[in-house]
Amino acid sequence: MASASLKLSIALTCALLLSSACLGLEVGYYKKSCPRVEAIVRDEVKKFVYKNAGIGAGLIRMFFHDCFVQGCDGSVLLDPTPANPQPEKLSPPNFPSLRGFEVIDAAKDAVEKACPGVVSCADIVAFAGRDAAYFLSRLTVKINMPAGRRDGRISNFTEALANLPPPFFNITQLIASFAAKGLDAEDMVVLSGAHTIGVSHCSSFVSDRLAVPSDINAALASVLRRQCPANPTQANDPTVNQDVVTPNALDNQYYKNVLAHKVLFTSDAALLTTPATTQMVLDNANIRGLWEDKFKKSMVKMGAIGVKTGYQGEIRRNCRVVNRS
Repeated sequence: MASASLKLSIALTCALLLSSACLGLEVGYYKKSCPRVEAIVRDEVKKFVYKNAGIGAGLIRMFFHDCFVQGCDGSVLLDPTPANPQPEKLSPPNFPSLRGFEVIDAAKDAVEKACPGVVSCADIVAFAGRDAAYFLSRLTVKINMPAGRRDGRISNFTEALANLPPPFFNITQLIASFAAKGLDAEDMVVLSGAHTIGVSHCSSFVSDRLAVPSDINAALASVLRRQCPANPTQANDPTVNQDVVTPNALDNQYYKNVLAHKVLFTSDAALLTTPATTQMVLDNANIRGLWEDKFKKSMVKMGAIGVKTGYQGEIRRNCRVVNRS
């Protein structure tokens, strides 16, 4: 069962989102119906992340991208069909950069063998994001992730464009984008810390960070210009590490990089453009364990965005396609 403080946090998030649906979320939701589900998902995530840390970064990003579009309902997993040729996963914020779909497939297959028709793909995405954070943080970020989400049946290319904050957003746009999902400025700063892992395509930052004057560290800019073409194309768009110091570790190095102007995106640099967010960056960079604690809470809060419960959604048999009516 969820602790009293966690239940209160979820209830407050629900109030912010003006939705009663997320009140159905609960830590240990599958304790009776599928008691091994969380261990099964964790084992699958571990296999992939220990082979390639970038897959773990992709799973955390997938959780974020799922929740910001149609709520946390597994809509980002749906493949194109003749009836819906352009789902979320093909939208520019997700394609070709979003990774980890094969992990969700493997976890779903293993869970279905143990408990057919019980566990939603949306919950598997949430568990996978949580577990990726655990392994990438060297087992320090332990998140009690509530479950009980249902899978949605709508996945729209244009909604991903409209709802996912792009890397060129300024601080005002970032705060508004997160506020629209019931998350505050601190959640935005804290969740941005996930940029301490993973890679970015050059096309995500070249035009507004390298091609024009910016505050980016001169030495880093020089390295990036050698790695990235001046005009990236779909055929020539290399990737670079988002954190050049600890690229495979989920830690607070991101905030030290922000302070040193060694970050890739305008949205990263934007954290230093208001006194309030600058102080948050300083605290996360300098106070041991602070960011990790806040990240756990913000992940749970994000995981309650617009969730579907009961008859609002379904339990997909295959995470890539909706069930037949």
